[in-house]
Amino acid sequence: METDGDNLLDANKLLAILIYKNVYPRDFERLHRDEGNLAEILKHQHKLIRQGETRYRKEIEELEKIIEISERQTPLDLRELRQVYAMVLIEKLPAGVANVGIDRNTLISLTQLVSSDAFEQLIVAPRIYWHIPNNNSSWIDNPNLQSEVDSQKSYFQRKEEIENKQSDKKNRILKKIHDLRSKIPQLRVAKLNELLRLNADYIDELFKCFEENGELARFLILEGHLDDTYYQYTSLFHSGRLSPNDNRFLIQIRAFVAPDPNFPLDNPKEVIAAMRDEDFRQRYVLNVRLVDNLLSDQSINLTQAQKFFDFLSSNFESCEEFLSAYYASGVNVSVLLQELADAWKNLIPNLIASPNNISHVSQLIANIPIESLKTLANDFSDLSKFVAANLPKILANIPDLEPDRFDCLDFEVSNLTDIKDYPEIVRFMFDEGRYELTITNLEYIYQEILIQSDLKPMRVRNFTTIRSMNNIALINRVERNFNSYLNNILLELQENSDEDVPAILAILNQDSLDHSTLQKFLEMQRAQLPTLEGVPVTLLATLFQLNSIEATWTNCLEFIESAGFEANSLIDFLDLEVVREAILQHPIPSDADLSRLHHFLLDADSLSDSAYKAYIQALPKPIQNLPQGLKPAKLRILISEEKITFTKENFDAIADIEDLDAIFLKNNIEIYLNDHNSFSLDDDLHEKLLRSDIHSSAKLRIVALMNLEALEQFPERSALIGQLIFNTGGNISKIDSSIAQSLIIHSRPVTAQISLLNKYHSLMSVGEVRHILAILPHPFSEIKPGYATPRLKNSPENLDLVKWLHSRKFISSWGEDRLFTDNIKINLHRR
Repeated sequence: METDGDNLLDANKLLAILIYKNVYPRDFERLHRDEGNLAEILKHQHKLIRQGETRYRKEIEELEKIIEISERQTPLDLRELRQVYAMVLIEKLPAGVANVGIDRNTLISLTQLVSSDAFEQLIVAPRIYWHIPNNNSSWIDNPNLQSEVDSQKSYFQRKEEIENKQSDKKNRILKKIHDLRSKIPQLRVAKLNELLRLNADYIDELFKCFEENGELARFLILEGHLDDTYYQYTSLFHSGRLSPNDNRFLIQIRAFVAPDPNFPLDNPKEVIAAMRDEDFRQRYVLNVRLVDNLLSDQSINLTQAQKFFDFLSSNFESCEEFLSAYYASGVNVSVLLQELADAWKNLIPNLIASPNNISHVSQLIANIPIESLKTLANDFSDLSKFVAANLPKILANIPDLEPDRFDCLDFEVSNLTDIKDYPEIVRFMFDEGRYELTITNLEYIYQEILIQSDLKPMRVRNFTTIRSMNNIALINRVERNFNSYLNNILLELQENSDEDVPAILAILNQDSLDHSTLQKFLEMQRAQLPTLEGVPVTLLATLFQLNSIEATWTNCLEFIESAGFEANSLIDFLDLEVVREAILQHPIPSDADLSRLHHFLLDADSLSDSAYKAYIQALPKPIQNLPQGLKPAKLRILISEEKITFTKENFDAIADIEDLDAIFLKNNIEIYLNDHNSFSLDDDLHEKLLRSDIHSSAKLRIVALMNLEALEQFPERSALIGQLIFNTGGNISKIDSSIAQSLIIHSRPVTAQISLLNKYHSLMSVGEVRHILAILPHPFSEIKPGYATPRLKNSPENLDLVKWLHSRKFISSWGEDRLFTDNIKINLHRR
């Protein structure tokens, strides 16, 4: 057997032809006229192909119906989910409520609640506004609605599960549809024996025509030794290299009928040679085997190939069927798409606009060189957007696609769970950071790629957990779009409040983040930074405003000395009760370096009085100079807590503030008394001191400094001093008759008056004494010349009284009536 050009004939098939010729000579002779038993069996090949195609298409149609039904079911499942949450919300509302909303301007009727676009906003709102027609309206707190329905999963997680379940099912069906569609063009190139085995029910019927030696024919055909390539071997006995199929193709195009793209050509090179030049600019060129031959050696078929691409780009819509067939069974798909892209600058927009866009783009990504793919992606951004939006369908179409082909398209996977059936692709996209930063994607990575089962750490300390994994690819992806990560993940995770200090510091040092976003993040965190080390100066005030820093004197001082210091922020921080409780557990250091802190506390006029008092009490020592601009309440605290040195300058500074001068003096009475000449105090202030709780000895010294001669004009002052002398028994050297009378007259009670009279009677004349006695209450007022017999209660002071009254002859005698009343009986002079 000789080789013929590029084709090497099969010796077994040649032997089969020889056997067939010798065993079935008449049938062999009729075969040349397309007649006979073998010819009839070969004619069934097209029927078997059509039946196989019909069977596959019917199965595809059934699968597509399943997708359609499933897609209709998803909205129903989502509606049922909404109804569950809506019922829990309605149960919380008062009877008669007709409308609810997140505020007064967005009310939704309860009858339309489930279908409302604002439903998802409503169920996560912390407060809900409700309205009863013609009655009233109010707010209701709604912090735990989602956890009341499901303590483990939020509404959005359950919604996503429903959507993902549908997506997974759809992807599996799409993959099966893809497999079935790929089998359809394979039927066109399947060998006869393969088609017969796929349709075993026909075998017995087809071989009935071989009466004698039928088993031999059955063997030769079913084992593939005799098939539609017979002409290559019979031509050894006859001239001509065109097979019946080749001739049939040429006959059809000469009759202006375009054969099916999968029409079998046995000698495409011979067919090309037999075609006219204008045929290559028409639909007749759209044959898989023909185009394979055109593209396999363009140096020979250059002109025809150029005409083919011109036709393809000018009539793209009418070439869809051919392209689908060529993708399935053509051997030069890469060349076809590359040459078409080079020849047609609008290829990408047309591929995307095509109803078969998934198939076209899938083949483009899978087949053209990576550099060309990168160029197309750079020139047409819609290509990357399309791939990103349809990645699951593209992978279902070409599941064995090389992952690195996606890298040059520069897109991010929106949902990794959509492509979870393609772990190699998922891993590649993860390693390259080609995925959107979403809660769903990060949790999928955490569980499926990093093999972690417990999702709680990702929900309560997301960034801390990511850092702890030490996965460079994951950390780099987060760092690349940190602003998106913070806004779309950290701030969206409502329970993400347990980030550790290193994680918080790392976030605070991200330059791309705006201040308000960082503030929202800090508000969520429970942890407090132990020090200000590593905190950007622009955020120092925020830490104190949010109580996100540990309450220590060192932190306060560092803040005061920093460029980012804001006095009001520190004051508000120190005003917090929890801060006071913590920071006052430690004494304020007395180092000279902390003087700025001391002065800040002293000058903190806007602190609440209770907080100011607590911090002033904690100051280690008094200050020399009174702070300027403090309100009286704060000055009162400073003076009451003895944190201001008593000097004439400080005293003069508060002299005009009611009562503060007396308090200041009271707290520093010894200093004043020892240096009273340095101060010019009036007796009004002295009187205030006498009314204070200073020691009695100090009060007596104050009385000694007063102008007692003016007491007659100040009855209350007289009573105050008289009471002091009575209580202490003290001696005042400057007292004369007039002063004594004033003290006695205005003092109370009578006991005090008698005691003072006893003390100072020697300073008074007889007339002055009689005047005093006359003013005193009964029975003392009866002690005067006459016939009365006054009786006094027997007491030490009364005994002293009658003794000196008798000695000074104001009375004639006195005696103690111990028998009946234990009184003192006074006998008066008659005149």
